[in-house]
Amino acid sequence: MDGKNRKDIYPGLEVDIILKKDQRSGTVTRGIVANLLTSSTFHSRGIKVRLEDGQVGRVTAIVEEDL
Repeated sequence: MDGKNRKDIYPGLEVDIILKKDQRSGTVTRGIVANLLTSSTFHSRGIKVRLEDGQVGRVTAIVEEDL
């Protein structure tokens, strides 16, 4: 999943995000979602979230769990 739909993202989910400072380089940061900051149901560049460590960025990918 690509993280563009708000319904797919929830607190406690492991995701990859791009921080504002990393948009040009494309460097990805992995973490656990603490809060959803985008209120709309869809965002073309990814839903904005705050990770548990306080970093804020847009979701680029949802980390799939191995079952």
